[in-house]
Amino acid sequence: MKINRRTAILAAAALAAPRLAWAAFPDRPVRVIVPWPPGALADVVMRSIAQAMAGPLGQPVVVENRPGATGALGTEAVARAAPDGHTLILGNAETHAINPLVYRRLAYDPVRDFSPVSLFARAPFALAVGQNMGVTDLAGFLSKLREAPGRVSYASWGVGSTSHLTMELLLKAAGLEALHAPFTGQAPGITAVIGGQVDCMFLTAGGAEAAARDGRVKLLAVSAAERVPLLPQVPTLREAGVAVEGGNWFGLLGPARMPAEAAEKLAQAMAEAARAPAVQEVFRAQAAVLSTNTPAEFARFIAEDRARWEAPVKALDIRID
Repeated sequence: MKINRRTAILAAAALAAPRLAWAAFPDRPVRVIVPWPPGALADVVMRSIAQAMAGPLGQPVVVENRPGATGALGTEAVARAAPDGHTLILGNAETHAINPLVYRRLAYDPVRDFSPVSLFARAPFALAVGQNMGVTDLAGFLSKLREAPGRVSYASWGVGSTSHLTMELLLKAAGLEALHAPFTGQAPGITAVIGGQVDCMFLTAGGAEAAARDGRVKLLAVSAAERVPLLPQVPTLREAGVAVEGGNWFGLLGPARMPAEAAEKLAQAMAEAARAPAVQEVFRAQAAVLSTNTPAEFARFIAEDRARWEAPVKALDIRID
């Protein structure tokens, strides 16, 4: 078939049009829904990196809190949003790895309904106990639990949350029981521990350090592979004789069918924002570890994390109707 010059020019223009359109992305503010309350680690680190992403993107990045159902409410809202790259979810281990395992009926599919953008933070946990427990190390804490099986209470930010599961993994490894007291977020949970209404809690290391700074709680261990720089004096659970690790991660995702060009541009902006000194300082203060990757790498990371949590969830028989 003979192709004239005009046809060739039109064909080339048609192929170039999508690239030109996405070169101008974003053309308005980008909205990131944080499906947890204001002031939590996720909210603090997202706001710091959102501000730094505005430069590379050429548009403001606006953070909106929409908490509820261990992150499921806000996550569902993004799953139903227009896939144009302007509405994103701050996902984590709960929204995209654990919720699908514990909820019998979840209003979104963590794979089918989302387009991964990039991981950007990992968050180790610390075990905090109230002063009323009168213990100074993990061995003393476990002894207390043995003396009063099922009567020591622990807080979390929800059934099936990483805080809940990390404590259950510790209890299972030690062959002990405790009473679970779920709250709507980390802040009300640790407030209850400080006030003596609940005995202990696994929470993010940065939040734990802030609560322990003036002696309101005692930190017994961190659930990381190695000691946390912000808490160099606090041993890991493994050092204390319990082979358990737990924590959380945070990353950005958009709705399914979001163009790859948009996901890649957002991931590049996040990687650039992560290099900003102000962002790195916030992460250090929160004991969060900066860790960015590509959309494809993030998709693999989420799948691997879901597989990692599957066995503990089944063993603990945690199901939510």
